[in-house]
Amino acid sequence: MLIVLSPAKSLDYETPPTTDKHTLPIFIGESAKLISELKKLSLQEVAELMDLSDKLAALNVARFGEWSKTFNFKNSKQAILAFNGDVYEGLDAKTLNKKSLDYAQDHVRVLSGLYGVLKPLDLMQAYRLEMGTSFKNAVGKDLYAFWGEKITQALKKELDQHKNQTLINLASDEYFKSVAPAKLTYPIVAPVFQDEKAGKYKIISFYAKRARGLMTRYIIDNKVDKPEGLKDFDLEGYQYAPKESSPEKPVFRRKEQ
Repeated sequence: MLIVLSPAKSLDYETPPTTDKHTLPIFIGESAKLISELKKLSLQEVAELMDLSDKLAALNVARFGEWSKTFNFKNSKQAILAFNGDVYEGLDAKTLNKKSLDYAQDHVRVLSGLYGVLKPLDLMQAYRLEMGTSFKNAVGKDLYAFWGEKITQALKKELDQHKNQTLINLASDEYFKSVAPAKLTYPIVAPVFQDEKAGKYKIISFYAKRARGLMTRYIIDNKVDKPEGLKDFDLEGYQYAPKESSPEKPVFRRKEQ
């Protein structure tokens, strides 16, 4: 079983990593091609492309300028420890022990606009480049065109090695659009997280993002290796809702807090 997550805009390069163990991204060459094109953009062009303030645009222009094909602990940090958004607060990777990090390394992948696919312990240099960015490049009009089938094939290659060949989609729609389900050829399970509000259950973005991280942590901690094992997920009050669920879309609900 393989889990896919979205990255986070928020990054933490100040907190020291909890492990020295690391790997390198598989698509460094492709990342370098994107960086070489991004370096040609002015601060104003970056601001417009990514809808950023001048301050954030300047930060990312500097990041593009400093990016190197050489990855080390001076310029990089393991992806699962560097991302710092809602999903990663739920995952709380800094508290994972060695065995759990090893399990995550084998079962979790992060989809990325710049890096394509990241393993949890892949060294990652700071960046911001959302998958949905309409960045024209040598291959096409946007990043979906740039990555083409590369991400799908990388995930399929990983799943080929797994005993249970199911993809657990805990990524956002924006990022999962980079995967071609028909060419993946393996089952995809996409959990849905709903919270009660005013007596009705709905997907609330902030809570759903955190829940994706919580479920990833649950899978890692309990070494869940079959989709059926997801039904027991119960962190922070979520419960499996069988009547609302299907095998491809298990629904988890939480009463209003």
